[in-house]
Amino acid sequence: MNITKHKVAAIHYTLRDSNGTVLDSSEGQEPLYYLHGENNLIPGMEEGLEGHAAGDKLHLDITPEKGYGLRDPQLVEEVPRRSFGSQTIDVGMQFEANDGQIITVTDVKPDVITVDANHPLADQHLHFDIEVVDVRDASPDELAHGHVHGPGGHH
Repeated sequence: MNITKHKVAAIHYTLRDSNGTVLDSSEGQEPLYYLHGENNLIPGMEEGLEGHAAGDKLHLDITPEKGYGLRDPQLVEEVPRRSFGSQTIDVGMQFEANDGQIITVTDVKPDVITVDANHPLADQHLHFDIEVVDVRDASPDELAHGHVHGPGGHH
């Protein structure tokens, strides 16, 4: 069975940046299960995995446009220090906005905190080594909900 729209695929992966540094990996863990064609992965991964079958091993080089996008300077903002109350704020801290977006603190000054809502991997070329472990039909519930249930998903 091949990976096509509405199939559940299980993959092992290692993600590296352009310097070869490992950024993420499923090595030593359960494979990642996802519902293909439902935007559960970045576009470049879904496109690269299309048509592959269990046992296939592949390397994907993904541009920022097909990954986490290009950095948007409008997503960098200076916020008054008083907006954070008495919290200790340090560069590199992350928090979740009301809409679920992850915000990263990039600069701390006495009166102003600079925050960045760009994805940390925006503007980066991504390099994936992938092994397809399994491909199966999605259940009606998985199709209705747009994500995997059972192994690798919620129950």
